[in-house]
Amino acid sequence: MISSMTGYGKGIYQVNDLIAEVEIKSLNSRFLDLSVRFPKSQSQNELKIREIIKNNINRGKVTVNIFIKKEGCGDKFLDIDTNGLKTTIDLIKIIKDKTGVGEELKFSDILQFQNLFFTDTFDNPEKEYELIVVAIENALKQINKMRLVEGDALVEDLKTRVTIISDKLNIIKEKITPTIKDYYKKLTDRALQLLEDSEKFDDRLRMELALIAEKYDVTEEMVRLDSHISVFNNTLNGEKEVGKKLNFLCQEMNREANTINSKSVSTEISYLALEIKEELERIREQIQNIE
Repeated sequence: MISSMTGYGKGIYQVNDLIAEVEIKSLNSRFLDLSVRFPKSQSQNELKIREIIKNNINRGKVTVNIFIKKEGCGDKFLDIDTNGLKTTIDLIKIIKDKTGVGEELKFSDILQFQNLFFTDTFDNPEKEYELIVVAIENALKQINKMRLVEGDALVEDLKTRVTIISDKLNIIKEKITPTIKDYYKKLTDRALQLLEDSEKFDDRLRMELALIAEKYDVTEEMVRLDSHISVFNNTLNGEKEVGKKLNFLCQEMNREANTINSKSVSTEISYLALEIKEELERIREQIQNIE
């Protein structure tokens, strides 16, 4: 099933008075952009925590927040390392100076580096990690369920838009042959007007005019566009991690629509090609959120 890259999940797991709480948020991104915040006591487990996330989420800008609490203690289990806090503030100021950012230092800026000055009072990191793993798994179940639901909605929207494109393409198919014939007739009529002696209008000239008219035939482009539509629908129906493939197909369909528009000698066909391009742009925007 196709999955959206947008989602949220929260997992909580408790053993006795120790509670692990995990929040996972994801947005669209070209690749997996993973940010994990965890208690300092779990620094040695960062790679293992990241691996758990990577095994379940393939693409997206993913933020994971991990907390350890003791029941009834609220946030009292945290001590503030004043030296770490001062170092953090100095570090943020240096970053702002180096980058030329003129904004004043905010409390939210400091909290971005909370792991540098909050210290855990617990003395059992192994037990904490066991709870964290379960909480992460619970959060992953929630976020992946949400991503799948949104993915289903995206698929339905994309199928509707591709059907619109297919319908417009069918109209072009019906009109292209009469259009080329009409254009050929206009060319021959114009040639007869320009020739002083109509007897010079021989078979060779007719052939030349026919070749000119044929240059504006977009049958090949229509066949390729039809093929891309078929592959697009098949991809929607039965594959995983399809975002990049769908994006490529969208680019190819747009290329064919551009050619149809530029080659067409019919205003109506040109308008239809432009309407196809408009739908493709809407499809492209939706695809950006597919894993």
